[in-house]
Amino acid sequence: MQKRWNILTADTEKVKALQDALKVHPVLCKILVQRGIETFESAKQFFRPQLTALHSPWLMKDMEKAVERIITAINNDEKILVFGDYDVDGTTSVACMYQFLKKLHTNLDFYIPHRYREGYGVSKAGIDFANENGFTLIISLDCGIKSADLIAYAKSIGIEFIVCDHHLPDDNLPPAVAILNAKQKDCHYPYKELCGCGVGFKLMSALAERMNLPPEAAFEYLDLVATAIAADIVPMTGENRVLAFHGIMKANQNPNYGIKALAKLSKLVKQLHITNLVFMIAPRVNAAGRMDDARKAVQMFVAESEEEALHYAEMLHSDNTDRKEADKTITEEALSMIRENTDWKNRSSTVVFQPHWHKGVVGIVASRIIETYYRPTIVLTQSGEYAAGSARSVPGFNLYEAIHACKEHLLGYGGHFAAAGMTLELDQVNAFREKFEQVVSSTIDPNMLVPEIVIDAEITMKDIKQSFYDILCQMEPFGPENLRPVFLLRKVQDTGWSKIVKEEHLRFSVQQDNVTITGIGFNMADKFPLLANKKPIDIVCTIDENEWNEQKSLQLRVIDVRAAG
Repeated sequence: MQKRWNILTADTEKVKALQDALKVHPVLCKILVQRGIETFESAKQFFRPQLTALHSPWLMKDMEKAVERIITAINNDEKILVFGDYDVDGTTSVACMYQFLKKLHTNLDFYIPHRYREGYGVSKAGIDFANENGFTLIISLDCGIKSADLIAYAKSIGIEFIVCDHHLPDDNLPPAVAILNAKQKDCHYPYKELCGCGVGFKLMSALAERMNLPPEAAFEYLDLVATAIAADIVPMTGENRVLAFHGIMKANQNPNYGIKALAKLSKLVKQLHITNLVFMIAPRVNAAGRMDDARKAVQMFVAESEEEALHYAEMLHSDNTDRKEADKTITEEALSMIRENTDWKNRSSTVVFQPHWHKGVVGIVASRIIETYYRPTIVLTQSGEYAAGSARSVPGFNLYEAIHACKEHLLGYGGHFAAAGMTLELDQVNAFREKFEQVVSSTIDPNMLVPEIVIDAEITMKDIKQSFYDILCQMEPFGPENLRPVFLLRKVQDTGWSKIVKEEHLRFSVQQDNVTITGIGFNMADKFPLLANKKPIDIVCTIDENEWNEQKSLQLRVIDVRAAG
């Protein structure tokens, strides 16, 4: 698939000024300026994130009300229910808050709604469980901001709510005792991009301060907070960066038993990085909710011994194995359907449906299909008497608006710019497919149907030195708005040693100005002719470290390659 290369620029005067201050390679200064880091002081805060830089939790609207209500509940020995969503952000939020409060209060339990029986967020079944078991206070984490009717129902039966959420509020707010959400219009909290677990962390910090506990009482859970930040794909800036940086340190030095158990099952022997939390922890936790019940993810995180955590981790590991198998099978079936239907190949959208597909993985499958057919994609399956599914977009295209334009064919839908879900009558699938294609094809910018690679800077092979790489590593943790830097190397040539490995991948051996370096391009075997013809090529890549027989060397992780222009 042909890709667009977009090379970023930066103000040359700002780059020069920063280089004079930092005395590091100008390319690194260019990348920092592109990311809003323009002074020695801002660079110092970026490279050495300090927990002292975190904002006071009391700046968040309703924090005083939330803390007072929890302290009243503790003093009156009320039953408190910690309620969270079934994904990584929700389960880590619940695990943190439950463990924190457990040290202060014994009349406590947690609740995770079942993905298929109860759906996303606060559920009536959860409120009824609280009512039947004598709970008078529910702390909802990573959900609740859009549950005005359900929280009103809870209030009517004597159950009060504290909502900790980070999703965009509606105009109609729930009648909770306190709402902690920095995205509220009248909340003046300085950082708006916390995940749900981050909001819960701010509440724990405020409680620790009010109850004269040491700061470590909240900091103890930073590895779980970092896991939520990594998995929820929130910007890796400001407080998120500080929390993730120190959370990864905690995960490497003294990890939560659940993180330790999953690292063991994943056969991870090196240091944990943010990418491990994204690709090792997150899929296994999410798989619990997709394939079965996410309650066991919380049970793993709150386990009081390694053995207990491993017991639950093995269940999550098994769920993830099932999830991968379902994901692989359904993706193959869906791609085969598209290939065989010639009318679908040249469309601007993809809508596929099979009644037997597993509901828990249709969103993942939609993302997989986009890797081959780069266009807004919806994967539907049968759920009871209806069709239900998930949609994923390509960058820049408002998926929610497109689905909204097809509402006459839908029973219900919800979501945001990049992802959505919907339910429809089975006999409406074909009509919905055609209407969605009509809407997408008439509104999408054709450029959006060509994948874009954003390149931070052009470098030469002479730039790729250990000192350069060491500073790149100090830019971690990487994530949205602080992605791993991507580089362009122009007019490099094959040394004659490049080759295809394992039939799919391309092992590069390239040179430029008498400097030779190796690299790996996964699933790029089809690009081998570009190297074999001995003509100059341009390479887009990241830089990483290869370890072989206890010897480390820098290598290229190739993203794309084309004949030199």
